[in-house]
Amino acid sequence: MPYIVAEPCIQCKYTNCAAVCPVDAFREGPNFLTIDPFECIDCDACVSECPVEAIFPDDELPEKWEHYIELNEQLAEEWADRIINETKDALPDADEWAEKEDKLKDLAREW
Repeated sequence: MPYIVAEPCIQCKYTNCAAVCPVDAFREGPNFLTIDPFECIDCDACVSECPVEAIFPDDELPEKWEHYIELNEQLAEEWADRIINETKDALPDADEWAEKEDKLKDLAREW
């Protein structure tokens, strides 16, 4: 049961979660992080580190975000060479974006 990064991460990209991952399962995009489902060992370390509560076990993902299961897998493959395992600064307007909803249209896939 891999963990999934959902919509609250878009335009925030806090990286506390990636820094605690023991297997380097996180991948970094321009304004979103994803978890490689084939690398994730279900350790749960990342969940409590996410300040916007964007990480869920795949079987506990809110129904409105179920499409993020497939999206995480796709993006992990697209960003396979963009492993992130350290804390970086969040995006400049992360705090403003943290409470916004319906952000999928704002997801940037390419740098």
